[in-house]
Amino acid sequence: MSKIKIGFVGTGGMGQMAHLHNYAVLDTCEVVALAELRPETGKLVAARYGVPRVYDSHSDMLANEKLDAIVASQPFDRHSVLLPDLYAAVPFLFTEKPLATSVEAGEKLVEASKKHGCVHMVGYHKRSDPATIYTKELISEWQRAGKLGAMKYIRILMPAGDWIARGFTGLLNTGEEVPALEREPMPADMKPEIAEKYVSFVNYYIHQVNLMRYLLGEPYTVAFAESSGVVLAVESKSGIPGIIEMTPYQTTVEWEESALIAFAKGYIKLRLPAPLAVNRAGTVEIYRDPGQSVPERIFPTLPWVHAMHQQAINFVKVCRGEGLPPCDASEAVEDLKIAREYIRMRFEV
Repeated sequence: MSKIKIGFVGTGGMGQMAHLHNYAVLDTCEVVALAELRPETGKLVAARYGVPRVYDSHSDMLANEKLDAIVASQPFDRHSVLLPDLYAAVPFLFTEKPLATSVEAGEKLVEASKKHGCVHMVGYHKRSDPATIYTKELISEWQRAGKLGAMKYIRILMPAGDWIARGFTGLLNTGEEVPALEREPMPADMKPEIAEKYVSFVNYYIHQVNLMRYLLGEPYTVAFAESSGVVLAVESKSGIPGIIEMTPYQTTVEWEESALIAFAKGYIKLRLPAPLAVNRAGTVEIYRDPGQSVPERIFPTLPWVHAMHQQAINFVKVCRGEGLPPCDASEAVEDLKIAREYIRMRFEV
């Protein structure tokens, strides 16, 4: 199969270091063009990564290129304005999380993507981390076998730490100003001060909201939201409880994101690295205590593959018809619904 021809819309910090950096080294795709509103920065980036053509806008790029896919690393409040143009132009699209600001905007994007037949993969990179993949497969195995009983509880811990971890080293930026752009307005059903809290939550903790569903393997609803904003309790469709702890303590250097998946007779502990810490996967601890033998604790050795790199591989596989998106736009809307439900419960609105 020929290489997938990819165009980039936006080469800011995440566009360069989380995405273009990883696609440029794959032999299954070719980044043939990029659109960057900062002309000089665009030229520098194209020169470094061997991208043959640079455009000042996405519309110019779409008018002159025949692309198989687009990677659009944009602020999420730009998605509802920008993505309809991209859906109409390519069969495959990748964006960062979350899908949009409001639930309503997210639902309109899903409708637009379906109308144009565009597969929209949303960048929840934690689903592409080798440790998360291993954990998910192990959860399924334990549920099928039944030897360790039923899943009882999931706890996700997310202290705010250094998420960049020197991942922007080598970032190209000429200092050009980005022109004022049209953006999605704040959710209309919230007062401004509540909407700001909502958008902040969506921006930072939507990864954990998404990860909870992935590990549970089923939908869930918000059961409790305490007023300080540290604890979010959930209940899955089948009645499994879960908790997301949001920055219960400070970590200025470390990144201590983790998940505990508890079964009746054992557990899995997943620890994830800082999002931009390259050449590093998460780690997994496995504990089994079936009661009929000596309990065991295992620490499997996983590949040194960064989740962002594996995510790029996964998107190209989607474009080649070799797999489904780890998370698509339809599911990403559910994260926005959980976020709105949480904010309403927390602030009693």
